[in-house]
Amino acid sequence: MQIQFSIDCEDNGHERIENYFTGVITETLKRYDDKITGINVHLADENGSKTGPDDKRCTMEAHAQGLKPLAVTNHADTVEKAIKGATDKLKHALEHSYGKLEKHR
Repeated sequence: MQIQFSIDCEDNGHERIENYFTGVITETLKRYDDKITGINVHLADENGSKTGPDDKRCTMEAHAQGLKPLAVTNHADTVEKAIKGATDKLKHALEHSYGKLEKHR
């Protein structure tokens, strides 16, 4: 599974974020490792240098065999929480989509 990050935040720890969350995403979605060809992770700070509640946005798009691309978005007050929330949403979307496929077989 290939994971690509696009980070549009003022946070200077881009490499740390990519390294740590590649592991978190891989571990959370390991059940679908053989089905997912790629995941695009887009991080953005919606308020720029200002602070505010839930101003960090993480959008993830997964490309998986047998499915149209799945996209989820999560907002949080930190980049870490935004990524974790989006990862959990993506796992749920994959479970739901593959569950529907199994029912129709």
